[in-house]
Amino acid sequence: MRSTRTRTSPRLRFIVPALFLALLPLSPLVPGAAPLGTEPASAKTPVLTLKPAGKGLKELDVPLGRRLRLPTPSGHRTGAMATSGYSMVGVTWKGHHAPAAILVRWRDGGSWQAWHRLPLQTDEPGGEEGSDRHGTQPVWTGRHKVIDVAVKGPHPGLTLTLMNTGPRQSTGAPALPGATRGRLARHRIKPWRLWTRAPYPRLYTRAQWGADPSWRNGSPRYNKVLKQIHVHHTATANGYSRGDVPGILRGIYRYHTHSLGWFDIAYNFLIDRFGRIWVGRSGGARRLVRGAHTLGFNQSSVGVAMIGNYNTTRPSKAAIRSLVRLAAWKLDAYHRNGAGKIKVWSSGSDKYGPGVGVVLPVIDGHRDTNDTECPGTALYKMLPTIRKRVWAREQAFNPKKKG
Repeated sequence: MRSTRTRTSPRLRFIVPALFLALLPLSPLVPGAAPLGTEPASAKTPVLTLKPAGKGLKELDVPLGRRLRLPTPSGHRTGAMATSGYSMVGVTWKGHHAPAAILVRWRDGGSWQAWHRLPLQTDEPGGEEGSDRHGTQPVWTGRHKVIDVAVKGPHPGLTLTLMNTGPRQSTGAPALPGATRGRLARHRIKPWRLWTRAPYPRLYTRAQWGADPSWRNGSPRYNKVLKQIHVHHTATANGYSRGDVPGILRGIYRYHTHSLGWFDIAYNFLIDRFGRIWVGRSGGARRLVRGAHTLGFNQSSVGVAMIGNYNTTRPSKAAIRSLVRLAAWKLDAYHRNGAGKIKVWSSGSDKYGPGVGVVLPVIDGHRDTNDTECPGTALYKMLPTIRKRVWAREQAFNPKKKG
């Protein structure tokens, strides 16, 4: 009896699988790289559940060693990991040997976002606060539940920190010093009549963004002199709302103290895209609190971070106006010319060795002192104009002042 089974052409045996493979979805790690898979989170994989850390924040530290199981052309990746929900991520390790690159992507509406490179954390205390941990910047991602992590190069001892910064919240009105508020009410006069120097700007306090003092490791240290203001950006997403900012600040604070082991949040002040100035490190907004923002140059400076990523995006007019007011107040109080230059000595950075003297702008960008892209190219290009505006404000309130 003859078989009724249809014979397949030998040529079709090769053509059909080739067409199937060609139609598979591709997801490159970076432009020009070999494709990575786009598989969903497996139902068999336990959900990573973030746990309460206080002040409405949830977090989870995830060792990445065994999870980096999927090979890529230049390293490994975890594949999709399901979580209970996060909005900020960072990666830390012990020692100074950083991976070549760490990238993350997340789910948005059922589809993967593009890969995002986590910038290295170059805002450091330089060993003054007793930590041997290093890492990436903590990056605010928006609210998501699935994450994929890829690492290029060697990756021993990496820990992924996931944080849920909590719901949006309101913070109330900014604060002025108590004595100033009393004088305004008592004399019914305009604020600018009170000063012969650039005035104290309106600030949002640590209490308003929910800084938990129990997270700190140690006590504030103080500088004897103010020579510079270093401008930074947090290298995080720009699409945050007003109500997201307190949670973002708590997330940065928790990451700096818990994940990196520093005394407090690194920056003395932070400015959001709405122009609000937030007190960062504890110890007194009026005082010269030593920060952990500019490796090698913390001992004679104040660090101000613009919340966002300003590599290609310019800060808002409101944010720049607040930076000018904050810098003019600090510098005028210590007789500095915001448009001038000054000689400073490094205590040791990746750009200037210990004891090296260098002439820098009084208001500089982080990249002037360290090997980093911070504060972003778009913001860095605005610094000459910012310096002129700061000096003009100093002179407006103190006409006798000379450069």
